[in-house]
Amino acid sequence: MDLSRVEIPAPSIGTQQKVVDILDRFDSLTKSLTDGIPAEIEVRRAQYGYYRDRLLDFRN
Repeated sequence: MDLSRVEIPAPSIGTQQKVVDILDRFDSLTKSLTDGIPAEIEVRRAQYGYYRDRLLDFRN
């Protein structure tokens, strides 16, 4: 069998572009989650610490 004569079907350029656009959006979302979640956790820890200290400060 001569492999140089085998035709491999490929989606149209329009379909390929749609796939690329979807994958780009997915990559952006996962990157923002990866970056955003640790920052959100840190903010919530600081907020928890602030209110914990305010509630347990019996001097006031």
